[in-house]
Amino acid sequence: MALALAARVPLEIVSMDSVQVYRGLDIGTAKPSAAERKAVPHHLIDIIDPDRSYSAGQWRSEAIRTISEVLAKGKVPLIVGGTMLYYRALVGGLDALPQADPAVRAAIEAEARERGWPALHAELAKVDPAAARRIPMRDTQRIQRALEVWRLTGRPLSSLQGRSGAALPFALKGFALVPPDRAALAERIAARFDAMLAAGLVEELRHLRGRFALTSGMPSMRAVGYRQVWQYLDGELSEAEMRTQAVAATRQLAKRQLTWLRSFSDLEPAEKLAHSFL
Repeated sequence: MALALAARVPLEIVSMDSVQVYRGLDIGTAKPSAAERKAVPHHLIDIIDPDRSYSAGQWRSEAIRTISEVLAKGKVPLIVGGTMLYYRALVGGLDALPQADPAVRAAIEAEARERGWPALHAELAKVDPAAARRIPMRDTQRIQRALEVWRLTGRPLSSLQGRSGAALPFALKGFALVPPDRAALAERIAARFDAMLAAGLVEELRHLRGRFALTSGMPSMRAVGYRQVWQYLDGELSEAEMRTQAVAATRQLAKRQLTWLRSFSDLEPAEKLAHSFL
């Protein structure tokens, strides 16, 4: 839809995808092709190596700068992507949270290997019941972050969230693509992952593991699809199990995205935007 709009409106695309920021993670993120990026300017793609971390705060700062630059050209900045945490950071401002601490994160990961993530989720439930209720036991990245905040500040993550305003230097209009048929969505998710496998997703990750000093705990490697392929390459999953678990995880991600979309009351159907131009 974004590319179709670009044929009718002078626009540039600003990616709102927390995994497309990483160089080399192309197939598993359905990154726009070189031809598409040549036809329409794309921003905030391929800006960091996969062995480094990238935060919502960094994205917000770079997105505001990029959007302002596109507006200065007299063009329309179209933000496209499904990382709802980034969207919340953009429209609602940043929470008063501490920066990531590699030592604390490493300690939590070591505990997870020894005790298991369910035990750490139970620990989180004791120190921050509100966060534990929101965070599924399988969402290891958010469990780690909530425990990290607790250990760094002595305060629950839930008490520090939502404490900063947006203060955007431009007006923003939001549109949401909400699939009407969940069964069809599930089928498309499975077909999409199969297409990624056929395109060489396993080889892509094998190459990245040889090029960078990656670990399974890094944010880039926790991304849906890459996480399961990593386990396959390590011999923890069979090829069939890898596919099944990746498709299931993608469906869970889509479900969370839809929950996020429902939480933003000012979003309009994307069809309204499309019908205005297409």
